[in-house]
This record gives sequence, C-alpha cells and structure tokens, in this order.
Amino acid sequence: MWAHSMTVQDYQDLIDRGWRRSGKYVYKPVMNQTCCPQYTIRCRPLQFQPSKSHKKVLKKMLKFLAKGEISKGNCEDEPMEPTMEDTVAGDFGLINKLDIQCDLKTLSDDVKESFESEEKKKGRIPKKEESKELIQSQHIEEKLGSGEPSHPVKVHTAPKPGKGADLSKPPCRKAKEIRKERKRLKLMHQNPAGELAGFQAQGEPPSLFQPKANKSNQPKSLEDLIFESLPENASHKLEVRLVPVSFEDPEFKSSFSQSFSLYVKYQMAIHQDPPDECGKTEFTRFLCSSPLEAENPPHGPDCGYGSFHQQYWLDGRIIAVGVIDILPYCVSSVYLYYDPDYSFLSLGVYSALREIGFTRQLHQKTSQLSYYYMGFYIHSCPKMKYKGQYRPSDLLCPETYVWVPIEQCLSSLENSKYCRFNQDPEAVDEGRSKEPDRLQVFHRKAIMPYGIYKKQQKDPSEEAAVLQYAGLVGQVCSERMLLLRN
Repeated sequence: MWAHSMTVQDYQDLIDRGWRRSGKYVYKPVMNQTCCPQYTIRCRPLQFQPSKSHKKVLKKMLKFLAKGEISKGNCEDEPMEPTMEDTVAGDFGLINKLDIQCDLKTLSDDVKESFESEEKKKGRIPKKEESKELIQSQHIEEKLGSGEPSHPVKVHTAPKPGKGADLSKPPCRKAKEIRKERKRLKLMHQNPAGELAGFQAQGEPPSLFQPKANKSNQPKSLEDLIFESLPENASHKLEVRLVPVSFEDPEFKSSFSQSFSLYVKYQMAIHQDPPDECGKTEFTRFLCSSPLEAENPPHGPDCGYGSFHQQYWLDGRIIAVGVIDILPYCVSSVYLYYDPDYSFLSLGVYSALREIGFTRQLHQKTSQLSYYYMGFYIHSCPKMKYKGQYRPSDLLCPETYVWVPIEQCLSSLENSKYCRFNQDPEAVDEGRSKEPDRLQVFHRKAIMPYGIYKKQQKDPSEEAAVLQYAGLVGQVCSERMLLLRN
C-alpha cells in the first residue's frame, strides 16, 4: 500500500505484523506463498553481547582512527572457525541491511584441496608450501574484509610431529597456540562451567589452571569498545551525526548533495546499478521520503520520533549513511550506503553495532524503546542470514504475530522454508480484524466507518479488497488509519 502519512505508532504496530517500508511504499510478504519467506527479525540490545567477530570489527576501526592502520591479510584479524555463538550464517561479509547484494563465491577447488591435504600430512611442511598456504589464507581474509560472504574454513599451519620428531623433548609450540591457550584460560575464568563444557564439546582438553579473579577479566561492554579513548594525535576523526529526514532541516539540506553523491557511488560499485537508475529522484523517493510524522513528546527521546539519516563523517567527509526510523519501541534499520573505498572497515557490521549502541542510549531516557529491528531474515538466502549473528534476537511468528527466540526457530527452518513459530496449536492472532465494519474509510473528503461506506458500494470486488486490507493491518490499525477509497 502507499502511505501518504502515518504516525510512528501506526508504523510500529504494522512492523509488528510483518510490514516494512521502502520510502512511502509499505509492503508485507504473503508468507505461506512466497518462494523465500521473509521473517521480521529484532535484536534485544539490552542483553546484547558483541561476539568475537564484532569485537574485531570495532578494534579494527579504533586502530584505523588511532594510527591509520589498515588490517589486511592477517590471519588473526577475523575468525576462520566461527562458533554458533559468533554466527548463525558463517557470513562475516559486509552487512548491507535490507537490500544486500553481493556475489556468493565459494573457495576454489585448489584452495580446498590445500586445506584438506594439510590435515592428512605428517612431518614438517616445506617452506614453499607454508608460504603458499599463508597467501591463500590471506586471500580468504581479504575476501572477509571486502564484503564477500565467507564460509567456515579450518586453517592448519602448525606442523605435526613426524617420524623424525624427538619424542623425548616437549613438542614445539607456536606463538599462535600459546595465544589460543591464554584466550582459553581467560574465557574459562569468565564462565567456568559453560566455557569448559564448550571446549570439551569441541574435543579440546580442559585446562587445569584457574587464574585469580581480576576485574580486568570482565568482558568490555559494547560502549567500552565503541568509545575507547583515542590518542590526542590520532590519525583520523570519526563523528556520527543524527539528521532528521526533512528538507526543512538545515543540516539535512546542507549535506544532501554529498550524501546523494555517496549513494550513487555505492549503488554503482556495490550493486552495479546503471547511472540512470540511481538519480536524485530515485534517491529521494527511496531514502529521503518517509510517511512518518515527526513527533517530540515530553517523555520520548531527545531527538524525537520519525525518520533519520545517521551520517558517519570521517575527517570532514561522509563515508556512510544509515537510514533509520525511531519508533515508540524500537530503532528500525531501513538501509545503509557507504563509500566502497572504505570497505576494509566493515562499515556494515560497524554501523549495525553503532545502531545497537544507539538503541541502548535512547532506552536510558525512554525505557519502552528497547529493540533494534533489522528488517527481514531469510533463512533460505545466505545473503540475508547474517542478521542472525546479532544475539539475542527473535523472529516474528507469521500466523500469531508473537516473538520467538531465533534459537527455537532454526531447526524448524532447516526442515521447511515456511514455519509457524508459535508452538501452541490453540494460539491465534490476537490482533486480527474482528469487526471490519469499524474500519475507517476516507471517501469523497469524508471519514466514515466501513459499515456505512459499504452500503453505498455495488462493486463486489471492493468488499474483498477492503477485508483483505483489514486482515493484514489488524483491528487496531484499521480503526486508526484511514483507507482512501476513490
């Protein structure tokens, strides 16, 4: 449907029934008929803990800002063996919000064979092969940083004792192994029972050493990682500005030209859009037009509710823009576009973490605002499964519209693309349309309930269309929003 104007509460209620917006166009997938069911997904920022891969992205940004360092090709930069707590999808590619498009490339056969043969080999690896393997693992790391989806890959570089090994001497340990052991000890101390069980399940022996309790062992919060202090002589300065989407706003107006140029560069480089498909009209309709009416209630967030552009300014230039809606119960992510020259900073992941942190910040004043909506999760599409990495998160049941933790949904989604997540067979959609005659219609400049409007209509298809609308938006919205009929 086309939304000419909408309150933030209307849109909040609609997205809690599986709707989403693109500009003023508001749409809802017919879940049991579409080839790729799209489940609304939300993250719970108040309980969110950044995963190992998230921390690496944040540290990478801090290194770049502090020293101008660009991490590339270092095997320690990104995890090669993601665990379930790190990721559902095993995809550390660049997040591009609602409309992600990146080529799915698998590892070439020769790289696969190299890794597989490495496991079978015994004895020390000749220097040539060792360097070849390092180059290959660097190539994969560059893919991870460039936005291409990755796959869990085991990298084995430590030599195994062969026939000529002196068994009387303790085995030689590489620095990487020692670092792993230290990390294991730290994790076990943080969560002795859970982490120990996790390591044993992976076939690794539990360590016998228990380090002393230490405050420094406490994991850093998301805010600690984002806002870690930089040296006075930092190489770069990053500033995040929240700008209302309105041509009446001076900041939005003054940055529009630069923001639009960035959008064109992004669409052409990342999505291969031809220039005529990413003009000013398309940009404005897609990312600057919003049906949401800005609201500033006394107990709401300081910035108010409505549609915003969160601009990432690096040294006085915009390098990324996150398009978001601030609603009564959530921050809803609409889209992200960024400068492809800065792909090495994993700006998709970075911006999502900043938006989660921003939601936590808004919650401090407005306690009911406590969720981060990431659009749609498509389990059957690897390019969209990355959203499951942000834990804890919930999926919306397409039949009863209740939220179910994603862990409880995954096994069902493995068996069937379309699932009813609510396990109670008696449960129904509590917000369904029960009294369609109370639905509000706007007809010939007059507002009237559908019960009166239908008496004036003779076209039988009109009733079917109105009742379908009532069923999709639910009783509450059907009484609050006006359905325009010509």
